[in-house]
Amino acid sequence: MATSPAAPPVKSALRTLDVIEFVVAHRQGVVAQEIAGALGIPVSSLSYLLTTLADRGYLVRQGRRYLPGPGLDRLRAAPDALPLADRVAPLVRALKGELNETASFMVQRGWEVEALVTEASDQALRYAVDPGTQRPLHALAAGKVILAALSEAERARYFAETTRAAFTPATRTSEADLRADIARIAGDGMAVAREEATVGIVGTAVPARIDGAFVGAFSVAIPAVRFDAALEARVRAALMRAAGALS
Repeated sequence: MATSPAAPPVKSALRTLDVIEFVVAHRQGVVAQEIAGALGIPVSSLSYLLTTLADRGYLVRQGRRYLPGPGLDRLRAAPDALPLADRVAPLVRALKGELNETASFMVQRGWEVEALVTEASDQALRYAVDPGTQRPLHALAAGKVILAALSEAERARYFAETTRAAFTPATRTSEADLRADIARIAGDGMAVAREEATVGIVGTAVPARIDGAFVGAFSVAIPAVRFDAALEARVRAALMRAAGALS
């Protein structure tokens, strides 16, 4: 039986691995010119590659020298030992890369939602979310997903303890409206908040679970002028795929 020819190696992937292996083999650190000369990589291409590897933590820079970074230890760690942010970060980057819209992973902090990991869109018209940003649960799609994941006792305490501000004319603040939203999320599997937290921005979110336990929400924030039915369908598919990959 004939066998398929092996796929050709990907040059950019090989370069990345070569750089990491070369730096690991020189524990005293190496400068960019040494790497370029040893591996035959143009300095212009190497500069971008080194910056990317350092940003991801696979290398660290001390003065002019590059050394192995803590990111390499994560590659050897068991998944259960990784912090939640490290587990979701590749999926958030994939969401942003696929949609070119601002993507985030949100977690509960008291009665607020916090952006644990976020990747901003490259488009000129975009909504930026800084990591660590906190907003009230009721106004964001991710916050509504969190409300839907609470036990009934926790939800009752939430409604008793919070006063819910209207950030825009579309913000839903009443218990009846929010319970209706929660019911829709339970049936649909996704929350959509249309200009409820910020005028002109539509947020979408889905619940994320690990081994069946709710851990947060993947979300995407999109300017309303771009949020049509076709994009909504793409966003839904991408969010569901990210949630499935985590669980």
